[in-house]
Amino acid sequence: MKKVGDETRLQVMRLLAENPELTQRELADALGISLGATNQCLRALIDQGLLKAERLRKGPNKRAFIYRLTPAGIDQKLDMTRQFIAAKQAESEAIRQQIEDLRKELP
Repeated sequence: MKKVGDETRLQVMRLLAENPELTQRELADALGISLGATNQCLRALIDQGLLKAERLRKGPNKRAFIYRLTPAGIDQKLDMTRQFIAAKQAESEAIRQQIEDLRKELP
């Protein structure tokens, strides 16, 4: 099974922060990853204390969970977001520089 990367973990945390009642299947579909990889990611976040899973007691599906970020999870999500933005800005700058270099080669 392919290991879930930090970008996917960040996406999981962002999606669950917005909609904690998403099912694992809905998360997998939204992320474009397998259900197994989604489960692996959720378990890792729970084991690290970044996410809590609370069983729904009401409603038609009593086996469903609500996933809530813990205070440590919120902090981690913010740190990962900052790192992601910095990395994307660096990539953007490198691409901009490549484009400028290529333009200089044109007549």
